[in-house]
Parts: sequence; C-alpha cells; structure tokens
Amino acid sequence: MAAFFARRAFTALKITAVRVPSTAQIQKRQISFSRLLLTNRLYTEKHEWFVTEGNIATVGISDHAQDQLGEIVYVETPEIGTHLQADDVAGCLESVKAASDIFSPVGGVVTEVNEALKDNPSLVNQFPLKEGWLYKMEVEESPDQSGLMDENAYQKFLQQSEH
Repeated sequence: MAAFFARRAFTALKITAVRVPSTAQIQKRQISFSRLLLTNRLYTEKHEWFVTEGNIATVGISDHAQDQLGEIVYVETPEIGTHLQADDVAGCLESVKAASDIFSPVGGVVTEVNEALKDNPSLVNQFPLKEGWLYKMEVEESPDQSGLMDENAYQKFLQQSEH
C-alpha cells in the first residue's frame, strides 16, 4: 500500500514540475530587452523612425503611424542600391483604410530591405519598432538633427498633435 501512495506522489510531482530558466538565460533576456529600450531611435514629424549603428540606418514607421493606418496589407520598399535624400519618397504602405507614402528620414543608399514583409506585411502592425522595420541604408553623412525627435520629444509631439 505504501508503494502505491509513493508512486502517486511521484506522479503528482512530475505533473507539477516547472522548468525554471537559468540565471544566464534571464540575464540574456534582460540585456536584450534593455538594448531595445536604450536605442538611439529618432523620429520625424511624418512618423518614420531610424536607428543608426555605425553608418547603417534601419528605417521603419512608428507605432502611432501603424495604428493610424490600420491593418497593413502591402509594403512597397525601395530597391537595394537606390540613392535617397532626406524626405524623398522611399516606398508605400497600403492598409485596409488607406495608402501612405514612406519618406526617408535621412539620405543615403539602400543596402537591405525587410524581405519578411513581402509574405507578412502585418509585421509592421505587430512589431513596428523591431521586426517590422522597412529597410536599411548606408548613411552618407551625419543626419541633420533639426526636425528629428528622440522618444520623449516624439511623445510630446503626438500629444500636441491630438489637440
């Protein structure tokens, strides 16, 4: 009889066992999340953003912009090798509500486009500041900082725009 209860207790333990991540896994997740929060992302008044690493800028649209557009169904990105000046039309986003041009926040040459958006344009809605980036470009010179906003200034801009 004792063996029967011992087996039931062991089985119950197996069912309720939970795998706890290691300290290294937790630290890796914290570093990854912290890097996202500490980006040097800059925004334009047209709701594009960019982050530079060295002389490469990654470009996307803000969470506010994707929310205003609604469900994005098609993304047109510039071709690799295209030379863009700041404020040039770089592509287009089409949603169930409307179509909107994408404007280049900085000048440079397009080096990469987000190929995942061809099959899954909704990434722009789901992850506008991460997996939903649009294209990368080699920046030719330091961007003109006038008219660009950091996260805090952009949030204030949005609040003022609502009134």
